[in-house]
Amino acid sequence: MLTLELAVSFFGIATLLALSPGPDNLFVLTQSALWGRRSGLMVVLGLCTGLIGHTVAVAVGLATVFATSATAFNALKLAGAAYLVYLAWGALRAGAVTEHTKNSTPALSPWKLYQRGILMNLTNPKVSIFFLAFLPQFTAPARGSVALQTISLGALFMLATFVVFGLLAWFAGTLGERLKESARVQIWLNRTAGIVFLGLALRLLVSERH
Repeated sequence: MLTLELAVSFFGIATLLALSPGPDNLFVLTQSALWGRRSGLMVVLGLCTGLIGHTVAVAVGLATVFATSATAFNALKLAGAAYLVYLAWGALRAGAVTEHTKNSTPALSPWKLYQRGILMNLTNPKVSIFFLAFLPQFTAPARGSVALQTISLGALFMLATFVVFGLLAWFAGTLGERLKESARVQIWLNRTAGIVFLGLALRLLVSERH
C-alpha cells in the first residue's frame, strides 16, 4: 500500500507533469476550443481512460514490449500518427457552422470525442514507456504487491491529469464558444487545430524509444 506522504508527493509531481506543455495538453486545448467546454471534458475523460491501459500495461509487464521491441513501438507510433493526420484532414476541410449549415454539419457527439481522447492516448507508445520508467520509482516490494501499487499510482496520475486537463478544457471551451460567434474565427480555429494535429503527428513520427 502507498503511504499518505508518498501519495501526496506523487500527486504533486503528477500535477506538475500534467501542467508541462505536451501533445495531450494541445489536444485538449484545440478540441475544447473547437467543440466547447463539455466536449472538451469528454476528450479529457477519454485521455484519462487511455491512461488506464498504460497503467495496466506497466503492471502486467506489457509496456516492456514497447521499450524493447522496435517493431511494436514503430507500429503503434505509425498508427497514432495516421490517426492524427486523419483528424488534421478533417479540421483543415471543415468550414464555419452557421444557422444555415448547422443541421447539415452536426457537432461531434460526446461519445465520439471520448473515443478521440482514448485513441489519442493509447496510440502513443511514449506514454507506456514513460510510465514504465516513472511509476516503478515510487513502488517498493516491502509495501506489498508492486502491481497494486502501480495501479494505485496510475489512478493518482489519472486524477491529477483530469483536474489539470479539466480546467484547461473549461477555459479553452469558454473562450472558443465566444470566439466561434464569428464565422471567420471558426475557420481560423479549424485551420489552427489542423496544423496542431499535423505537428503532433510529425512529433510522434520522429520520436524514439529513448
